[in-house]
Amino acid sequence: MYIHLGDNFVVPSKEVVMILDRQSSKASAIVAEFLEKQKDKMVQLANGEAKSIIITLDKIYFSPLSSSTLKKRAQIAFDIDQ
Repeated sequence: MYIHLGDNFVVPSKEVVMILDRQSSKASAIVAEFLEKQKDKMVQLANGEAKSIIITLDKIYFSPLSSSTLKKRAQIAFDIDQ
């Protein structure tokens, strides 16, 4: 299955490693350091402020959709795959 991340963009659900809330991630020094080291893998899907960060096996996406919305979509994809 696939998960729609916003801006007409989808990724295979099996490639998603983590979905983070953007506001919560700003408070974490570890997340900030990780993102700094992975700048070449970042893809901006949000035209304005991103609400969530989706980490996949090969890219990091900044999505305009909330992490709770993406979590629900990921759960649906997981349930269907099962």
